[in-house]
Amino acid sequence: MKKILSVLVIMVISFTMLMAANSLKAYTTLEEPLAKALFEQFEKETSIHVEWVRLTTGEAVARLEAERDKPQASIWVGGVGTGHIDAKNKGLTTTFNSYVAQTVPDKYKDPEKYWIGLYIGPIAFATNTNRAKELGIASPKSWADLLKPEYKGRIRVANPATSGTAYNMVTNIIRISGEDETKAFEYLKKLNVNIDQYTKSGSAPGKSCAIGEIPVAIGYAHDLIKLKVEGAPIEITFPSEGSGFETASMSLIKNGPDAVNAKKLYNWILGSKSMEIIASWYVIPVSSNAPKDKLHFDINSITTVNQNDKWDAENKERLIDLWNKEIGTK
Repeated sequence: MKKILSVLVIMVISFTMLMAANSLKAYTTLEEPLAKALFEQFEKETSIHVEWVRLTTGEAVARLEAERDKPQASIWVGGVGTGHIDAKNKGLTTTFNSYVAQTVPDKYKDPEKYWIGLYIGPIAFATNTNRAKELGIASPKSWADLLKPEYKGRIRVANPATSGTAYNMVTNIIRISGEDETKAFEYLKKLNVNIDQYTKSGSAPGKSCAIGEIPVAIGYAHDLIKLKVEGAPIEITFPSEGSGFETASMSLIKNGPDAVNAKKLYNWILGSKSMEIIASWYVIPVSSNAPKDKLHFDINSITTVNQNDKWDAENKERLIDLWNKEIGTK
């Protein structure tokens, strides 16, 4: 009997070790359906299971800080690039010299190999055309339009303290204000009058707009395009003064428990099959492995600001503190 029990114990331990060797934990800031599609395809091709948790950019950095001494995940996939730079500066991520990194242009990856870009996505406005018709309002086509009295209480955007999308909006306004922060925050205070609420997630306002809960939303173009393709009665416009944009990125977490499998996932995500899945999500992948025939709009067809992710990351804590002090939440 003891011999049988010993054999059973050994089998259980062996099975547990095998499962651990064929799995990894990840944090992701990708939308849930995209993350699910990617990680399931990776498991299908490699037999490595990904246990993932979806977090906003701000939540991801906060989670990594809280788990600094005992990381619970090994890789962070997606999320605004400034968040990955912030994580690097705080010593929360680690370098990786991926053999697939050569497919990504230098301007979209960290020179010290801490993070790498996956896709870019500009800020845009969404207007529910049914609600707009009822209310007698037009779709905003500029940042200046958003300050008009007819939009009072009819615009929704995320909170910069939790959302990389919304923080990107803050730096976007600084850029179009000629880098004048005082002028930029004067604008944001005026915009605050027309905001009905600040959400936690950057994609949430667009979803609310799609169902007519709010007439106007600010978000990333790819999130809004997806809603429109799925049948939402929304019009998408880009601010004439210029759109800020995210460089959604990926980083390995320092001292992550599944480093070997995390590196396998990292390399796979930069590959052709993964980029094909990412391209189908209405974004603009930066890898040369991405298919060129799946793009839904040309980044060169809109006006973009002179983005400076490094400055944005280095000044994020200060600007968020200023936003909380000057504007706060609703």
